[in-house]
Amino acid sequence: MTESHAERDYRRIEAAIGHLVGHYQEQPSLAEMADAAGLSPAHFQRLFTRWAGLSPTRFMQYLTLAHAKAVLARSGPVLEAALDAGLSGPGRLHDLFVSFEALSPGEFKRQGEGVTIRTAIHSSPFGPIRLAASPRGLCGLSFLGEGDRATQENWRRRWPLARFVEDPSGTADLAARIFPDRGGRRAGPLALHIAGTNFQVKVWEALMRVPAGGLVAYNDLARALGRSRAPRAIGNALASNPLAYLIPCHRVIRQSGAFNDYRWGTARKLALIGWEQAAAQSPSTSFIE
Repeated sequence: MTESHAERDYRRIEAAIGHLVGHYQEQPSLAEMADAAGLSPAHFQRLFTRWAGLSPTRFMQYLTLAHAKAVLARSGPVLEAALDAGLSGPGRLHDLFVSFEALSPGEFKRQGEGVTIRTAIHSSPFGPIRLAASPRGLCGLSFLGEGDRATQENWRRRWPLARFVEDPSGTADLAARIFPDRGGRRAGPLALHIAGTNFQVKVWEALMRVPAGGLVAYNDLARALGRSRAPRAIGNALASNPLAYLIPCHRVIRQSGAFNDYRWGTARKLALIGWEQAAAQSPSTSFIE
């Protein structure tokens, strides 16, 4: 697969954020981040601003411990209120353009028998993604690279009797609807078709009620779900997430405000969080040009 300009740009941005992760205590300068991206400071500033809608320096302000703690304080009550007002049946989430439906017990037991799942690799603002779609909606999403192989194995464990076929043209429209613009608008409705245990689905639904730009601590998520003494079970459910970004496990951080590891890489987690924080603060500017 030939790397697109957008993918190359994101790879450079991720390299710069990765440098920040490795040298957080020193608070790297713009010149140092640009050097990690293999660009001049001026070129890096233009590229980053085009991608994020704001400067690298402003973007990094959204990734500080102090800012993360402030967002946690705001997001906790929002999550609990959303769960208290929980909806029965298929969830309506995000901006109401994303809906999800979990497999029934009978469907889960049949393990995907008779189901054809289309898969393909597409571009995204965060590098190449691999997606999987059943006839009823998107059922798998992974960032290529770190964590991708484990995610594909996860899909096949959940749908062991399904037939997987490569279909780039048939999944292109779905790929175009995954990431919203800066105002939170998507190109069209997006349905998710989720295979998981009852508890996993409950955890994933709770996460999907955390709005873009919000964060939640592991302990707060466990408490909101009535499982305050079982944070490990929450962690296992997050690790089994079949849909990167759309089931936003990147929004779960430590109570201290620290950004812990992420299946698809800590730098990508920081990119996702900063991207959403910037969107929440600057809703008039589009991320994708």
